Order: sequence, then C-alpha cells, then structure tokens
Amino acid sequence: MATELEELLGFLSSPSPQVKKAAVDIVRGLTGSPDGLQSLANYAKIVLPSLSRLLSGQKEVSEPAAEALVNLSQNSDIATKMVQMGMVKIVMDILYNPESSITGLLVMLLVNLTQLDVGVVSLLQTEDEKMHGLYVMKLVRSFCKYSHETHDDPFEHVGLILVNISKQEAGRKLLLDPKRGLLKQIIRQFDSTSHLRKKGVSGTIRNCCFEAECELHNLLLISEFLWPALLLPVAGKKIYSEEDRSKMPLELGTALSIEREPVDDPEIRTQALETIYLILLQEAGLRAFWSVNGPRIVQVGYEDEEDPKVMEAYEQLGSLLIHSNETKEPSSEASK
Repeated sequence: MATELEELLGFLSSPSPQVKKAAVDIVRGLTGSPDGLQSLANYAKIVLPSLSRLLSGQKEVSEPAAEALVNLSQNSDIATKMVQMGMVKIVMDILYNPESSITGLLVMLLVNLTQLDVGVVSLLQTEDEKMHGLYVMKLVRSFCKYSHETHDDPFEHVGLILVNISKQEAGRKLLLDPKRGLLKQIIRQFDSTSHLRKKGVSGTIRNCCFEAECELHNLLLISEFLWPALLLPVAGKKIYSEEDRSKMPLELGTALSIEREPVDDPEIRTQALETIYLILLQEAGLRAFWSVNGPRIVQVGYEDEEDPKVMEAYEQLGSLLIHSNETKEPSSEASK
C-alpha cells in the first residue's frame, strides 16, 4: 500500500495542472527542512525524475520544481544521484531554451552539482571528445554577455561554477586553452560592479594559476588583463606618483592615477596575492612582474592594509621577492 509521501509524489505527474501545482508546492516546502529532505531522499528515484520533468513546464510549476531541486542538491548523496541521472544535460538544455523563465535557479543548481567531482566531469563533457567544453563555453559566453548592471543578473552565479570546475586539472586546462580564449573573457568581468562576479573571477584565476609551472606562457599571453585584475585589488588607495606609473603598462598606470573604489572583500585581496605568488614561483613570471613595477604596487598596497590575514599574504609575497632579488637581479633582466 502506498504511503502518503508516495501518493504525493505520484501527483507530480498528474494531468491536472492544479493538482500538479499543489503537489510541487508541497514538495518544495518539504525540501526546506532536514526531516523533509531526508524523507524525499528515500524516494530519490521517484522525486528527481518527476521534478526534472517539470522544469520545462510553465513557470507556476517549473519555478517550485527548480527551487526544490536546488534545495535537494545541497545534499551530496542526492546531488550525486542527480548527476548520475543526467541532470547536468537536462539543466543545460532547458537553460538555453528561450521559453525558460527560471535561468537563475538552473544556474544555482549547476553551482551545487559542480561542487562534486562527478558534476564537474559531467559539465566538462570530458567523455565526449566532440562535445568537450561546449557547456562551459556556453556558460562563459552568457556570463560575459549578460548585463550585470541590472538587479536581475541570472548568470552572476556562473562565477561560482567556474571556481568549481577550475579546482580540477581538466577544468583548468580547458579554461587556459589559448585557442578557446575563455580565461581572457572571464578576467574582463573583474571590472563588474557585482561582488559575486568579482569573487568568482578572482577564485577562478587563482585556481588556474596552480598550473603556472606548465601554463605560464598562456597566462602571460593575457597579461594586459591579468595584471590589472591581480594588482588593482591590492594596490591600496593612494594615487601613485608619475615616476611609479611611468614604469607600468598603460592600463595599470591609468587606473592608479586617479582615486578609485577599494576592493573591500579581504578574501579577494588575499586570493590576488596568493595568485601573484604562484606566478612568481616561475622565473618568467617574476620577470614579468618586475616589468610592470609590481613590487612597488605591492609595497604601497601593504602600507594601506589593515586586515591581518591579507597582511600575512603580502608578507609572504614580499619574502619571495626579497629572496629572488638576493639570488638574481630581475629588474636588470626586465630592462633588457
């Protein structure tokens, strides 16, 4: 004999729009509590396909279905089952359906699914050579194209997806591939007024720089975008002297010649310094850093810093610069 919950889940497939709407609203409510989530987890084989079928329906059912799936995907076991049943493909197909009205929720669902290794693999499409990277390219295009100056920014959470995929080597390789040019597009979003976008870009750059030993050439190919994204957050508040700016590329010197809004988030400043450190571990990265007057920017930025954790990151970077200067004179090489 069917339990009450089984009967409820059966109504998710009802031909009656009113019954279906009532059922999905109740299921969404259940996902809001630990007990409800656990109850639904026991019926994952029924509830997940039923909710996924509603995602392409009218907003009155697709929205609560998407919200329920986002809540359910916070449980790693349930999220794993979602990936196994092909949820990433389902989401991507609906996400780019012009009639879909739940873009932001679908992106949030992908954020949760890509916190799992299997979710990243599914999004990267690594098992299909012809399709490899297509989903990520679509997401990056949407992330960069969508107007982020409005309150409604359904693609801003793509930054968190990019952070998740860049935690895996395969994801970093894809983003750093110069033929695709994805990281170059992503970095330019650091100018956004959206804090969430800035944080996503910062975390993605940092993760990609774990490949600096092998991929430094590709990183430096986009140095005109890379250095401003890394150095401006840690440059402090001062207007730099003409002498200091004369030793910088135009995009840095111009930005540091005027008063500017500081990057308030200490995590972004810390990530920027950690990223620079990873680049400077390579000799060519060190030379490139001196060539843009990076050490002076770090010195001035440190004078303005008050956060203890960020100061620690400055000091770690400073120690590396002092050590490298003692063993070799990078500034003389950079002027050749």
